[in-house]
Amino acid sequence: MRSSRRRSLSVPVLLCALAVLAARPTDGMDGDGGPGAALGPQVARLYEDAAKATRQYEDGRREAEEQRSKALEYERRLDGQRRKIDAMREDLGRIARAQYRDGGGLPLTARMLLADDPEELMRGQHAVSRANLAVDRAIGKNLRAEARLAAEEAKAQAAWQALEKRNADLAKLKKKIENKLEVVRSQLEGQADSSVAAGSCPGAVRLDQPDLPAGPAWVAPVEGYDLSASFGSGGSRWANRHTGQDFAVPVGTPVRSVGTGRVLKVSCGGAFGIQVVVQHAGGYYTQYAHLAAVAVDQGDRVGPGQWIGQSGSTGNSTGPHLHFEVRVTPEMGSAVDPVPWLAQRGVPL
Repeated sequence: MRSSRRRSLSVPVLLCALAVLAARPTDGMDGDGGPGAALGPQVARLYEDAAKATRQYEDGRREAEEQRSKALEYERRLDGQRRKIDAMREDLGRIARAQYRDGGGLPLTARMLLADDPEELMRGQHAVSRANLAVDRAIGKNLRAEARLAAEEAKAQAAWQALEKRNADLAKLKKKIENKLEVVRSQLEGQADSSVAAGSCPGAVRLDQPDLPAGPAWVAPVEGYDLSASFGSGGSRWANRHTGQDFAVPVGTPVRSVGTGRVLKVSCGGAFGIQVVVQHAGGYYTQYAHLAAVAVDQGDRVGPGQWIGQSGSTGNSTGPHLHFEVRVTPEMGSAVDPVPWLAQRGVPL
């Protein structure tokens, strides 16, 4: 379970996240050169910002739901507490009515003079007094408990409302980032298509690489994908059968090297558009095709998860996706099914 201190810090943490994300340089030129040259890094940064905003929003929604559940639980307990107090007050009323029926309207001295057994009357009077005092004390104790529950409910309600406001702000920021991302993705796609049409491959645009702590030796080539055309499938766009696995992702999605290797080829033009081929140990080669931008040069050493380019729709492509291929030679015609190949290396798709 989270500590209460961690909960109390959640609202300022979300506020700080808003300030950091809002301060990111996501408009126009970013100091790396002209707007065209900066498109690749700009898209990558916007993807990172959108992912952060999404994570913060989802965390905030979960925290808000927790606070809402707490507030509702306190309200439920308050209702029970109030019903208990009402029942005790009814008990006091019954005691008072019983006293009245038994001559409670007369002074105690007069009742003792009129009673057949004054000692029995005194014992009954003491019993009624004790019952009256016990119920009165119980009511006081439960009133204090009610006050504590009401205070806790008010705190949970306040935290819930604050989180709802932060989440609304995060949702607006997320939408703003996504709108910018849509514009810059379109610009990046247009720039890539122009380069391929002109026959001049764009040079490597180095991206700020994500922190890559020690992890698995093999990873999926993209994150947040939908699998589309699979290995061996037929279609009018291929001369024979599909030779790789397609990952449907938006333009500009960072493309990762699936493992350690050396960049064997960076090229553009033809059916694959802009593409990168990486050579791995064990006699395998991986191809990343239909890119919009590359982030490596031929001869570069790469590691698992390192960004080597950005997805696009260049070449023989009907829409944005990454064509990923595994081969036993650098050339076409030697492809193997990449899905079981990755699964054997601990990467289920």
